[in-house]
Amino acid sequence: MSTRKDRLKKLVKVQEQLKALHETRHATFLAAASTAEAEARELVGHFDQADSLSRLFPELYHRRIASAVGRQETNLASARQEAGLIATATARTNMVERAYKDIRNRDERERSDRERLDLIAQKREKEE
Repeated sequence: MSTRKDRLKKLVKVQEQLKALHETRHATFLAAASTAEAEARELVGHFDQADSLSRLFPELYHRRIASAVGRQETNLASARQEAGLIATATARTNMVERAYKDIRNRDERERSDRERLDLIAQKREKEE
């Protein structure tokens, strides 16, 4: 059976991995939102040019622009949600790390106390 200290150590690693996952997803959503925004800006820029096909197919351009803006908004909303999950994962990671450090310090104190008691016992045995 594993000790509580070992379980907490593993849990700290899992919490850190979960936090990294959320950070990666957050960055991915922000990058996708930025890409969608750039696409919308590019389409709007081409829309006003004289040699553009936008005069022949204006509804196509409007749909693509609306789609890009919609993707941007969706990705930004997902990024905000991931930011909340990052905050939650950070709080959990900190809490588990504190518990792990506390139990590790307690184990070290107990080991140190046992060593001192053993030394005292050995000294008494020598004196007798």
